Amino acid sequence: MKKIILILFVTFTTCTAALAQRFAYVDSDYILKHMPEYASSQKQLASVSESWQKDVDARFQEIDRLYKAYQADQVLMTPDMRKRREAEIVDKEKAAKDYQRQIFGPDGELSKKSTSLIKPIQDRVSKAIQAVAESENLDMIFDKNSEVIMLYSNPRYNKSDDVITRLGLKPGVLAK
Repeated sequence: MKKIILILFVTFTTCTAALAQRFAYVDSDYILKHMPEYASSQKQLASVSESWQKDVDARFQEIDRLYKAYQADQVLMTPDMRKRREAEIVDKEKAAKDYQRQIFGPDGELSKKSTSLIKPIQDRVSKAIQAVAESENLDMIFDKNSEVIMLYSNPRYNKSDDVITRLGLKPGVLAK
């Protein structure tokens, strides 16, 4: 009887150990803050976005100027002139909104520019994370900043500094 219990215990322990998975997590924001190319791409995106926003604002200011001029001259206009000016204002407003959507919309120029600048950096980080996972024989790595909710995380499982080192950077030295 003791042999059967001992055999069952050893079998259960072996199965449990074989099924154990190794987990870790990284903080992607922390990693990206260490990367100079990410900081420069963020500055570049902010600059481009600000330039495009000024252009959009100028278009809407022009529409506002046209509308105020129309209101001031409305009393002196014939019905035909009013219709033409109203149509001109409506057309310019529609064009400005279309331009704004083309630049800042979900598939707009800013989104495309962001993807072209950030994607190579994300790919590089992803490869470094994969290399850390393979070198430390980890089964899964979670991102602390993603949709997965971590209610508690033990700092010993944080592999962010290992990823930063793998990228050739120094942990604790943030990019400027």
